[in-house]
Amino acid sequence: MLNAKLFTEVEAAILKEIIQLRRDVRGQRFTDKPLNKEIIDQLLTAALHAPSVGFSQPWEFVLITDPALRQRVKESFDRANEAALEVFSQRHQEYARLKLEGILEAPLNMAVFYKAPEKPVLGQTTMDETGLYSVVCAVQNLWLMARALNVGVGWVSILDPEKVGRILNAPAGRRLVAYLCIGYTDGFYSQPELEILEWEKRKDREAAVIYEQYNNI
Repeated sequence: MLNAKLFTEVEAAILKEIIQLRRDVRGQRFTDKPLNKEIIDQLLTAALHAPSVGFSQPWEFVLITDPALRQRVKESFDRANEAALEVFSQRHQEYARLKLEGILEAPLNMAVFYKAPEKPVLGQTTMDETGLYSVVCAVQNLWLMARALNVGVGWVSILDPEKVGRILNAPAGRRLVAYLCIGYTDGFYSQPELEILEWEKRKDREAAVIYEQYNNI
């Protein structure tokens, strides 16, 4: 069984480049070029091969193209975004100029849900949130495959997850983890857009990497 492919330095370098050039794509960047079934299948295959706690695979993917459903999700975003304006009152004008979603512009929306387990899951008995983390791994897999296929993905997090669940008629035991806008784009930024706009700066490695243990002195 230990006969899986070993990758070359060239292939590793390509993966590194894909990771570094992955971007969050906003509404004004999507084009109307449709996504064919083969591309969508490749994205889903990548997501379905993500790691998951106890091999539980606790994810479900809802593909949304219906304009009426998307309009209702957009209205949920608009209400949540109005509330967010108050949170960023000191940067109100900057925030108001940001285009933070592409719900109506992207040819495909995808809601990614966590399905709560019906039985104990190996590795999830003391850290229940690892089930949610597994779904996030699936989203990352999809996002990287999309970038490799030159397809844009935008993660919309300014939403009421329970409201979106009701719009999509989600069964009991489901929890919205991600709402994605997916489609071709007119181009990818060389840096994250929020870095370009100086909303935030990239954190230095020294500020994020701790060796052995925290030093609280």
